[in-house]
Amino acid sequence: MDILLSCKFNIDTACIELRYADGEILSIDCIAVEDEFGYSPHARVELDWLIYNDPLSYAQMVLGGTLINYLKDIVSPHSLELDNYS
Repeated sequence: MDILLSCKFNIDTACIELRYADGEILSIDCIAVEDEFGYSPHARVELDWLIYNDPLSYAQMVLGGTLINYLKDIVSPHSLELDNYS
């Protein structure tokens, strides 16, 4: 799993699929990620934008464990607190 050939969102499975030169395929379930990290409407919008426009960055953040930090930086902390209690 060293040379990445493609990274794209598969709308039929709602997964981002990473295909490697050795035939390995890694699939990230975007619905499961949204259920875990999309705790506010603002966070869900940002996740959706990444899925459709920058799936490689999305995959890197999910696999690297930095997605939550990205969402905290992008989404206003005040809106996260309000959305959490509604």
